[in-house]
This record gives sequence, C-alpha cells and structure tokens, in this order.
Amino acid sequence: MNTLFSHSGKDGIPAQSYEEHIKAVISRAEENAENAMRFRTNKGIPFVETVKSVAMFHDLGKIDEKNQKVLSGCKKARHLPINHVDAGVACLKNNNQIESAFLAYAHHIGLQYLRAEVQEKGQQDYFRDMNIKEQVDAGIEKYLELHNNLLPEIVMPTQPKKSGMKPFDRRLALSCLVDADYGNTARHYHKEVKYDIPPTRWKERMIKLDKYVQGLPVSERSDDRNLIYRDCKNADIINLIRTCDSPVGTGKTTSVMAHLLKIADAKQLRHIIVVLPFTNIIKQSVETYRNALVLEGENKEDIVAEHHHQAEFSDLESRHLATLWSAPIIITTAVQFFETLASNHPSRLRKLHELPGTAVFIDEVQSAIPAEYWPVTWKWIEYLTEEWGCYFVLVSGTLPKFLQNENIIKPARTDLSDLLNAETSQKVIGTEKKRIKYDSQKEAFNKESLAEFVISKPGPRLIIMNTVQSAAVMANYLTEKRGYKPCESVYHLSTALTPNDRNNVVDKIKERFKDKNNDWIVVATSCIEAGMDFSFNVAFRESCSAASLIQTGGRVNRHSSGTITGEVWDFRVQDALLNDNPQFRHSVKVLSDLFAGGYFDKMSPSDLVTEAMKWEVEESDKAEALKKAENDANYPEVAKLYQVIDAPTKLVVIDETIIDELKNRRKVKPIDLVKGSVQMRVYNIEKLRLQSIPGYEEIYEWNYKYNSEFLGYMAGILPILNFEKNGAIK
Repeated sequence: MNTLFSHSGKDGIPAQSYEEHIKAVISRAEENAENAMRFRTNKGIPFVETVKSVAMFHDLGKIDEKNQKVLSGCKKARHLPINHVDAGVACLKNNNQIESAFLAYAHHIGLQYLRAEVQEKGQQDYFRDMNIKEQVDAGIEKYLELHNNLLPEIVMPTQPKKSGMKPFDRRLALSCLVDADYGNTARHYHKEVKYDIPPTRWKERMIKLDKYVQGLPVSERSDDRNLIYRDCKNADIINLIRTCDSPVGTGKTTSVMAHLLKIADAKQLRHIIVVLPFTNIIKQSVETYRNALVLEGENKEDIVAEHHHQAEFSDLESRHLATLWSAPIIITTAVQFFETLASNHPSRLRKLHELPGTAVFIDEVQSAIPAEYWPVTWKWIEYLTEEWGCYFVLVSGTLPKFLQNENIIKPARTDLSDLLNAETSQKVIGTEKKRIKYDSQKEAFNKESLAEFVISKPGPRLIIMNTVQSAAVMANYLTEKRGYKPCESVYHLSTALTPNDRNNVVDKIKERFKDKNNDWIVVATSCIEAGMDFSFNVAFRESCSAASLIQTGGRVNRHSSGTITGEVWDFRVQDALLNDNPQFRHSVKVLSDLFAGGYFDKMSPSDLVTEAMKWEVEESDKAEALKKAENDANYPEVAKLYQVIDAPTKLVVIDETIIDELKNRRKVKPIDLVKGSVQMRVYNIEKLRLQSIPGYEEIYEWNYKYNSEFLGYMAGILPILNFEKNGAIK
C-alpha cells in the first residue's frame, strides 16, 4: 500500500503521513479530554469518547485519491479538490456518533446551528456537503478500508444515543480536538515546539506571596491593605463563586491571589486566570505576580503568562503563533477571556479545554463586559463552577449588586459571600465615600473648548476619550496648539501603541508623578481606566457609561485617606475629528439620565453602577437575544452577538524586526509577536489597504509612519484625517 498523507511537504519539510497525524491527534485530543474530565461533576457524559471518535475520523476525506495527489506532491493546488471534512462526518453519522459528527463538521468552519442545518438539508443530510455527497458516499467504504488497515488497533468508542452534552460541553470538546490537530500540524512543520507544562507548586507560591506582601513599603493605606489580605487568605473555600468589594489602592492584586492559591492547592487545580478589563494594565499585574509567585530556578514567562490582545489563527502558517492557556498562571484581558467563552470558531476555542479545573479572578467586574452580556455570561459561570470544577472571584472597587437583581440574573443570587468580613468592609468603604466627587458638563466640547476646560483645572490631569482617533487628536492638539511638549508635559496612551511601547509610556508617566511640577496631562482611551497605580488631581471622561465614569475615579486622588476630595468630570464632544463610538450610545443615555435624576448625589458608587446596569439591560434587546441563541445552541449567533469589541479585528505588526523574521520564515515567539503588534479593526485595515505578510494571510504589516513614544500608528493616520476631514479610525 502506498503511503497516505495528511499534510503536504513544504519549505524542505516532507509530507506528513496520515497514520502519523491521526495517531498523534487521537493521543493529544484524548489526553486533553481526560484532563478536563478529571474536574467534571457529572461523569456520565461520553465526553472523552466523543472527542476520540472525531479525532479518529476528522481527516478521513484526505484519503480520497484526488486529495492524495495534491498531498503527495504529484499535483500542485492551493486547496484540496475534495472537501476532506465530509467523509468523516458521513462515517460518524452512519455509526450514530452524532456529537462526533457535529464536531468533525465544525473543526474548520466552526460550531454551527443544528436546527438550521436540519431545516436546510433535512434529517438525512444535515452536516453533509451536498456538492460532493454522492461522490463521498460512493468512496467511503474504500476510505474506511485504507484507514483501518493503517490503524487496526484503534477502535471507535461506543456512545449512547443521547449524549447529555450541553451547548458549552461542545465548545470544550471541539477545543480538545482543535488543539490536538493544530498543534500536531504546527509541530510537524517545526513551527511549534512541545511545551512542557511546569508544576503548579501552589503551596510554595503561597509562602512566597506571604513574604512578598510582608516586604511591601508602608503607605497611608497599609493597615487597610493588610486587613484585606488577611481576610482574603483566611476566607473559606466552600463557595464556588465569591465577591471581593475592595476599594482602589488596597492591594486586590495580591489579596485575591492569596485566596485563589489556597483554593488551587486544596482542589489541585490546573490554572489560575486573572482577567483584566484592559490590555495596557497587564504589564503591572504581570510584574507583581512574577515578583511574588515565581520560585527560584523557574522561568518567569513559563509560570506567569501574559496575553495582551487576541493572537488566534486558523490558517496553517500562523497556527504556531497562537497564545494558549497552558501556564499555571495566566494574565489576560476581558475581551480575550469572555469572547473565547462565546466563540464558535476553532482557532479561538483552541485554548478553552484548559478552563476546567481553573480558578478565575475577574477584576473590575463592572467594566469587564457590556451589562447586557451578563445574563448569558452568568449562565456560563454557573455551569463552569457546577460541572467543570471552576472557581470565580468577582472583584471591584465599586462592586455592583447586579446579581441580586432579577432583571439581570434570573433567578437572582443572594447567597454570594464577600471575601472581606463586615468589619473590614465597613472600614475601607467609609474612606472611599469621601475620596471622589462626580460632575457633568452639559454643553458639548470641541477640541479647543475641551482643552481650555482641562487646562483650567489643577494638574496632573487625565483625559479619557472613547476612540483611539479622538485620543490622538486631543494629544496632538495640545502639543501643536497649546504649547505642551510630547512625552514631557503631555502623554498619549492608547492601543495605537504596541504593548511594548505602551509599557514604555506607562514607565514615563510613573516617573513624571515624581516631579513637583504638576502642569502636565495624559490623554488616553479606556485602557487607562483600571489597574493603573496613577493618582491624578482631576480626570475628564468622555461620556461612556456609569461604570466607566466611576472606574475613572480609581485614577484620581487614589491614595487619599479621605481628607481631600478629587474631581471626575463627565463630558460630551462635537467636533469633526473627535469621532463617535456607536457602541456606547445606549450607556451614554443611561449615564445622562442618572445625572439628570440626581442619582450621583444620593447613591453610593456601587449602587449607581447597579442601577445603571439594570437600566442598560432593561432597555436592550441583546440580553434576551443572547440567552435565546445559547439555549438553542445557535453557536454562530451567540458569537456574532457577543462582541466585547464591536467590530472584527486583525493583528497588524509594527515591529520591523518581527516583520523581517516572519517574511524570512524564522521562528517568532507568540508573546513577541503580540508585544510588537497592534490590534486593528478590519474595515480600517481595508481602508488603509494594508497588506498581509507573505505566507501569513491573517497577519498584516504596518507601512505608514509610526511614533513609538507618542502617537503610535496614529502618527501615520492624522495627516490623512486632517486632509480628508471625514476619516474615522476607532
């Protein structure tokens, strides 16, 4: 029998045999599934069997003679002539392995909507490719004969007629398969090395964390910080979901970690994931955790992994550059974490199978996702804790009580206990009430009048705009028209800068706070709202949401003991170059109504956020649409509706060295790729006519001006906008 192949040869690497690939995928997929099932409460579902079956037959159609001519190199073609997925689907359906057939159908195009499939193709033909069905059916016996001759010892597991698997289980099952399939392919082409997961060593990390906290410098809030750390560390681990209502500047980063380490050690968990609302605050948390948790002799990057923006690829050449949830401790963003839970796409789901047996810390929970996403998100959180051995801690300086409101969560939850005891909570929250005053400007600003208003207030000052374009326009205006010097008296911080360059700007801002001259300004997007240990005298926040405005208060008068009150101003804009972000229109209206009704004068920040979230959910139809789509297992619709960022984005590489490495087919670490890139909306990529890097169709190259210290990629865009006067880069 001639050798059968799964992947063709390229770049001097020989073709991969079908036998080698299938055996490797079965082994890895089964291992992934078994590792996840160790934490499953209901052991009755055929999860491992489902994954193993689809791993066995996911590439069955590659055995077709026409496909083999291409895979063996006898014939050149960009794509296989026969859809290789359909044969595996047919085989699995013929054996009543419907769950596995569903996954085989999805392993390239993503999880689909079964009801629509049945309506379109009928009970006999759902999941099938109708263009080649007859051809595949005629050849399937031959495919199976060749397959079984190569793999006689591997037998298809039996599965019950009703699997009992829920919608979320299928996301996890597809993840187990895709990780095995993509990983083996990338390793065959020498573009991904096998990652040896380091031991968790939770108990030892707890001892190291204690020593780290004891060695922190004394400050005005040291007593509060120590009380909170003690409460979090000593809290019981009975509850699967906890809250932590701890004000800014009180050491949540280390305190909540102490609790999660205690849980992870007791339950022998696989990972701890820290979910942060914005990308640029990852550096600060990563540095803290690496200093506090990495043990002697360990590689800090292997222990505490940092995931900035999305780096998930489906094309063959880029798969090895994906960021995965494999380290013991992962620091990631709300966008990456929550959109992964909602996704139906194989490349994004690839890391999801690592989530069972994980403790999750969601920081600044009120800013993590839009309010209308919480009903379906809460359903996932409850399912993960009840069925997949997960633990969640919801954390905020102004924790909303939305879980107790049936308009948001049905049925309402009143049993969630806080990590802080009542006495500690009363003490630290008493100080918080005196720290900030919120106010709103009724008249809309243009860039000139906004600058005038900002400069009239004492520095240092913070301006937060709703779009990357608006932030760059304001920063540029202050330097060109108002005499402020870039990187000396005005700083710009947004996702127009790569993570590497944002980190450098953050370091410069930290140094600037040490200067006694306070006449300086930071212009930023929402990426500065949370997690940054900055303390401005006054902040100006373009109207966005109540949660966002109050979150901004965490960057003002941050370390006050309550004797001084800081100012946070809400404002709106009307200017040709200060562009609108339509994603916020609904929450802006709610915020305006809250000010008009005097709620900021009569409610605590926590109650304000709760009230705002309730109104936002009541006036939105997305919450119900998401719940309905998830209940129907309409995976494409859930993924479409659940967009934390409201438009699709792609990776654009800024760093010229990385561009050169990719073009010359040299290995690039995923973290280096991410740190040297920006995430840009697809319609802007198309508008700017950016080109993908040869061989990497999902990764683009930046070829306009870039300013690493100030405006980032907007240095290349502003001249175009000033010329056109109607451009929009969001």
